[in-house]
Amino acid sequence: MRLDLLAALSGAMIALQARANGELSDRLDNGLQAALVSFGSGLLIIFVITLFNRPIKDGIKNLRMAVAKKEIARWKLFAGALGGSFVAIQTQIVPLIGVAIYSVASIAGQTAMSLVVDRIGLTGGGKKLVSPRRVLAAILTVLAVLVSVWDRIDANNLSMVAVTAGGVAGAVVGVQRALNGQINEHSHQSFTTSLLNFMTGTAFLLILIVAGLILGRNELSPLPSGPWWIYTGGVIGVIYIAFTSTIVQHLGVLTFTLFSVGGQLVGSLIIDLVSPTDGVSVSAYLVTGIVMTYAGVVAGGVGHLRVKKPTQTS
Repeated sequence: MRLDLLAALSGAMIALQARANGELSDRLDNGLQAALVSFGSGLLIIFVITLFNRPIKDGIKNLRMAVAKKEIARWKLFAGALGGSFVAIQTQIVPLIGVAIYSVASIAGQTAMSLVVDRIGLTGGGKKLVSPRRVLAAILTVLAVLVSVWDRIDANNLSMVAVTAGGVAGAVVGVQRALNGQINEHSHQSFTTSLLNFMTGTAFLLILIVAGLILGRNELSPLPSGPWWIYTGGVIGVIYIAFTSTIVQHLGVLTFTLFSVGGQLVGSLIIDLVSPTDGVSVSAYLVTGIVMTYAGVVAGGVGHLRVKKPTQTS
């Protein structure tokens, strides 16, 4: 399958995960606990797979060797903590503003950060120039975000603080993608990257929850009995990280984000039509924003994209 289609599919997976985690958070009335359930279930799944999968174990050995040879800095291995932050914000915000608005807010943060991490070469696939065409693509995407939420700016259920938090979450995930690209470059196994992400992300969320319990600012709630799909955030995350850690090395973070945005918005639109959160509706503005997003993809020079193999570090 083409990398651009996989990138679009990964975007749709973000929307699905946001809906599942958001619903779980709403039923628990505890965003951090919902994030921990999502990460913890993902960690359990990838850990069981690792027990019976030799390539993943080989990937762990490759990473150890890369760290020992100082080919990759230790701090970059904690990309999963950024993922934990992303899911923690996601579970808090989606119940307030719906999947669609959260998605487009986070897209703005992703797009802006993508230009930065591509320019400094954080993915490990080499630096990419911030050309006028790439900047135009980023601007069109951000404008698409604004158009998509235009009719909800003054809505009672819309908090600008929540929208801003969605943008911060997008910036965080932009950095995480870049770091995962580097991790994958040295592990040579995408599911090893998933395993490492879920280990560090789950540990990060555990620390936050324990700190909240000690300070009396957090209480644990019994897990709801269903529906079943509210517990799918973990398995979606495992597949998503494996996808993105490989694709982003070849496409770069901005190009990956442009493709992913289309899939994410279309997925969000379908979800809000089929299974919307309370008080959320779909308007012509959101549909217009989706069309503008694909205009940004075209402006980014997708038609002339040449996929190159990432350079190997020595």
